[in-house]
Amino acid sequence: MGEDKAFIELDGVPLWRQQLQLLRELEPHELFLSGPAHEEWRENDSIIVPDAQADAGPLAGLVATLRRCSAPLLVALAVDLPHMTAQHLSGLVALCSDDVGIIPRTGEHFEPVAAVYPRRSLRIAESCLATRSYSLQHFAERCVSDGLVTVKQIHQRDESLFLNMNTPADLRALTNV
Repeated sequence: MGEDKAFIELDGVPLWRQQLQLLRELEPHELFLSGPAHEEWRENDSIIVPDAQADAGPLAGLVATLRRCSAPLLVALAVDLPHMTAQHLSGLVALCSDDVGIIPRTGEHFEPVAAVYPRRSLRIAESCLATRSYSLQHFAERCVSDGLVTVKQIHQRDESLFLNMNTPADLRALTNV
């Protein structure tokens, strides 16, 4: 994108604020912002958690927040999913138990940055980080095979919730949806 996606504004609101508000609607026990401690982030009720390792992508954020999480489940939500809704995330949480989370899948592709992970998945996340296997698809596959998460196939009508922004063209497309 050429800039930090967290500060891209949609409808005059930076994505980080939009996602934080969405998560607040779930009434979480704890609210984490994973990544570098931006000054703007200090103005709210969330806990800023630095990535567990530099240059390891979203997996490093998952490891760091799973380490800090005191609840049995962690709802992970990427900043670049502006169409995600609290209703959808709440529905995912409702399908979980304290020991088993859930990961959405569109087609054959997991959606690991809009998922619910049990704290017990930390062991796998740390193993992936230690072996430099930073792919969240791989992490998701391991969580599924170990029975730590179930898979929820996303209906075609809900696939737009998982549209993310990786390029300026994606941003233009999202703002024209």
